[in-house]
Parts: sequence; structure tokens; C-alpha cells
Amino acid sequence: MLVTFIVVAAGLVGATGLILGLFLGVASEKFKVEVDEREANVRAALPGNNCGACGFPGCDGCAKAIANGEAPVNQCPVGGAAVAAKIAEIMGTNASGETADKKVAFVRCKGDCDKTKQAFHYTGIADCRDLSVVPNGSEKECPYSCCGYGTCVKACKFDAIHIVNGVAVVDKEKCVACGACVKACPKHIIDLVPYKKKHIVSCQNHLKGKQVKDACAVGCIACGMCEKNCPFDAIHVIDGLATMNDKCKDCGICAQKCPTGAITGKRPVKPAAPKPAAPANAPKAAAAAPIEAKASATAPADKPAEQPKDTANA
Repeated sequence: MLVTFIVVAAGLVGATGLILGLFLGVASEKFKVEVDEREANVRAALPGNNCGACGFPGCDGCAKAIANGEAPVNQCPVGGAAVAAKIAEIMGTNASGETADKKVAFVRCKGDCDKTKQAFHYTGIADCRDLSVVPNGSEKECPYSCCGYGTCVKACKFDAIHIVNGVAVVDKEKCVACGACVKACPKHIIDLVPYKKKHIVSCQNHLKGKQVKDACAVGCIACGMCEKNCPFDAIHVIDGLATMNDKCKDCGICAQKCPTGAITGKRPVKPAAPKPAAPANAPKAAAAAPIEAKASATAPADKPAEQPKDTANA
């Protein structure tokens, strides 16, 4: 009797499993979603960081957009030219123009420990987000300055940003413009700028000129010298801070005229025009002429001949 129950139970379980298996098999065929083979290949070529720097929700969203033609093959800033070339081969296109639009992170603060005054000593949790909520928001006199406690460093997965003498500094060669440091900075002083851009306003303070001078030696004092000397109308003082626009030609005049050095880079110096070469015989002739003139000037004048005395009439 017991054996019969065991056999019946096993049969019921087996029949149930068979029925469910058939149902799932039919359902998977009926409700299956067609996946573009190119999308799968593009997804495999992407680095898989899921950082969102491409503007899509992770690498899956980026791969789908590229496969559907909604995004260029170089949409992923982390993969760079190598990944763009692989995806271009999958999509049957080219990856030209990737380096032209390359961007890197830039910290709009150069007020390190040597250039800024310290307001107090912070002894709390070593994190910029915790420091930013205390009065003044920074150990430094300038409330817009870099906190220097490395929240951006912790957020960067590519070892492209470090704290140097109290201020964050970006390694342009390692930066992939993922934007993680931009989101992590509580002061909002990190931006993505063109890789080739040389002249940038490296200050975000909106204090008055005297307040800036009292707090930082390299802060923007809103003097307007950059605006007055820019020949392209590319920089203006807005809300107490010099701000560049898309008209900038990177000529460097603003950086040269800035009295505090708040604009990065220097105006390129044009080399002096070469002097024309003198003829081979010219130096000798020129040297001989003054000597002759000097000799003639110093030679004694000829004395008149003495007349013989008339002794007869003496």
C-alpha cells in the first residue's frame, strides 16, 4: 500500500512538471522579445562600467540606442577611441570625430594651501559633503573653494583625480569624462570642458573684489580686464565672476591681462622676426672706416715752411 502511494505521488509530480514545462515552452515562444544581434554585440564591446556618462541608463541603454541609430558609435566616453572603433565595425560605419569632442573634468579652483587663508581647522569626518554643511562650508576663507577632502577622488573609478596641496587636480590623460566627480562634488566646482581648451576661468566665487583678495591670491576679483581686452566678446563679468562663452578662440589675451591669474594658461608669445644677415665684407669695411676717420682726425696739421731770414737787411 505504501509503495502504491509513493508511485502515485511521483507520477503526479512528474506529470505536473511536464505540464508546466510545456506551458513555459509555449509561452516563451509566444511572448519572446526579438533582440537585435547588433545590440548584443555592441553591449559586449562596451566596457560595462554602467556609469551613465553616456547619458543613458547604463551600458544596456547605450547599446540599445547605438543599435537603433539614436546615438553615435562613440557615445561611450569611457571606452574611448578603441571601443568606438569596435562598435563602428559592428555597425558598419566609421568612428571619425571621436577625439574632436573629447572632454575632461576641470576643477574651477586653484586656491591651494599656499594661496588661500585658512579660516579654521576641521576635525570631523574626512569627507567634503560633511565639511560643506558646516558654517562657511570650507576650512578656507573662500566659501566657494575646494574642500580638499577627496570625495571626488573616491568617486573616480579611473584614478584620474587626486588632492594636491589641499585642492583637487585632474589628470587629463586618465580622465574619461564619466562625470562621477562632477556629481560627487558638493561645491559644484567641477565641470566637463573640452580636452583641448587651454584658457578657462579657474574660479567659482561670487564675493566682492576686496573679500576675494583677503581670502585667496588667485581668485577672480571681477575687475573686468578680461572683458575689456577680449577681441571676440567671449568673456563677461556676470554676478561678480568672469564667465566665458562659445565665442572664445583660445587666444589667451584674457589670461595675460588677468591681474590675479584666475584664468588658466598664458597667451602664446610670437617669436621675434629674424634679422637680415649682413654681407660678408661689411664688417671689415665698417670697421676700417672709423679707424681711418680717427687717424685723420688725430693727425697733426702741416706747419707752414719757415721763411729764411734776410740777413742783409738785418
